[in-house]
Amino acid sequence: MIIALDVGNTNIVIGCVEGEHIYFEGRLATDRSKTEMEYAVMFKNILDIYDVDQNLLDGAIISSVVPPLTDILKRAIHAVTGFFPIEVSAKAAHGLKLEVDHPEEVGNDLTVAAAAALKEHKPPLIIIDMGTATTFTAINREGALCGGAILPGVMISQEALSGRTSQLPSISMEPPKDVIGKNTIDCMKSGMLHGTAAMIDGMIERMEVSLGETATVVATGGLARSVIPFCKREILFDNDLLIKGLWVIYQKLNEK
Repeated sequence: MIIALDVGNTNIVIGCVEGEHIYFEGRLATDRSKTEMEYAVMFKNILDIYDVDQNLLDGAIISSVVPPLTDILKRAIHAVTGFFPIEVSAKAAHGLKLEVDHPEEVGNDLTVAAAAALKEHKPPLIIIDMGTATTFTAINREGALCGGAILPGVMISQEALSGRTSQLPSISMEPPKDVIGKNTIDCMKSGMLHGTAAMIDGMIERMEVSLGETATVVATGGLARSVIPFCKREILFDNDLLIKGLWVIYQKLNEK
């Protein structure tokens, strides 16, 4: 069993996994102001909450898109478990083919999600991760990550809309009564949910034209659960995709 961390700009996904079994998965707010000791206390408390026997831990792995926190979190995990986490990076021998202009620029979170999706699904694939940003990752028939798209995340867009207009309030992710809103709040909810879903459907259609064939579509991320039900296209939701991917890459990096 290993402890796995995926560090995003908004949340840190943490879990313990071994093979097909995920012992637990949780999310913490990403906070650049916290110290190594503060994170260590948080990690220790999480392991205690889920009654994880630390003697059963064999190692740790971390994927991070927040460089200022990476070493802090690695030291915090070491303080709690005695293991320095393996770090996912463009230079790591993770076995994923990157057919892009600048492989070193591919986000570690995209690599991790691709590794998990390829483990469970036959390519071509389109992977959607809905967090701070909404990202699309394309995997071609040969199983190579061949590119993607990056858009502002749902909440970033909503915050910009509310913050830059004088009469539009902040709203929740609850669905409106109808796609045609009858009041300001429902109009905004329709735009946020139905509008984002329509964008996702349209992007999938266009990416499949570029791939030259129909792809299996997998979605993950904290906001995907709210938006995907409004998409017309069949999309597989996998809340555990990043933890699964970290296990796949951990095994690859530890091959003898």
